[in-house]
This record gives sequence, structure tokens and C-alpha cells, in this order.
Amino acid sequence: MNPTPSSLDLLGWREWLSIPELGISRIKAKIDTGARSSCLHTCGLEIYETTEGEQRASFTVHPLPRRPSLAVACDRPLAALRVVRDSGGHEELRPFIRVPVTLGPFTWEVEFSLTNRENMKFRMLLGRTAIKGRFLVDPSLSYQIGKPLSKKK
Repeated sequence: MNPTPSSLDLLGWREWLSIPELGISRIKAKIDTGARSSCLHTCGLEIYETTEGEQRASFTVHPLPRRPSLAVACDRPLAALRVVRDSGGHEELRPFIRVPVTLGPFTWEVEFSLTNRENMKFRMLLGRTAIKGRFLVDPSLSYQIGKPLSKKK
């Protein structure tokens, strides 16, 4: 049975998620209904092949832009290599991985393209394919499910 729109949980235009399998406990994501695919900021990206012939991606994630010293080393099987067109119309061949993400009480597998988003405000975009049939988005709201931790004063 498919969920009805009224039974879907509501997201804001930005949410806090975690990616436990990558060792990322908190990362702020822009919920981007204009983007088909989801994207994760990486640096030091290397694609390699194991002795068994499996293609893998090795990369580092800096999940919090204001804490550049926080670096998470990651290694995942490569799901695909595909051409992605960015918002400026530029095409780039990007590696894709699949990994479960957690948003509040929800955990599901998402396919991410890996690219450098150093100059972008959000280290992660959660595209429409990842949220289709799961959530509704209200662009006037923020942090509806993945609430940020309180700031200490």
C-alpha cells in the first residue's frame, strides 16, 4: 500500500541527518526537490579496484563546515559512475555510493553522488529520489525531524 500525502512526514528545507555506516553522527542537509539525485561533499576521492575486481570509492568527509579539523575517512563499494548536471548546467562524471541514512526515527538507503562541495553552505543535498514517497517538504520550515542539538551558552 502506498502512503497517502497526508500520511507522509513533513520535512523543512534543511534537516540534520546521520550516516552511521560512514561514522558521521551529524550532517546538515539541504532538502533539494529540484535535484534528482542526492550529493555528499567529499575530498581526497579515489576510485580503485580490489584484487577481487570490486570497484570502491575511498574519500574523506568534513561533515561540519565550521569544524574543518573534523575529518571522517570513508570507503564504500562503488554503485555507479554517471554524468550529473549541476545547477549551472555543467556536466561532470561522478561516482555514486549507496548507504543508509538516518533522519530522526527513519533509516533508509540513499544513493549519493560524491563531489567536492567545499564552497557550498551544505555538505549534503538530499534530492527528490531519496524523499519520494517518504516525506513532504515545506520550504517555510527547518529542522522538523532532525532537530539540531542545543547550543551551549
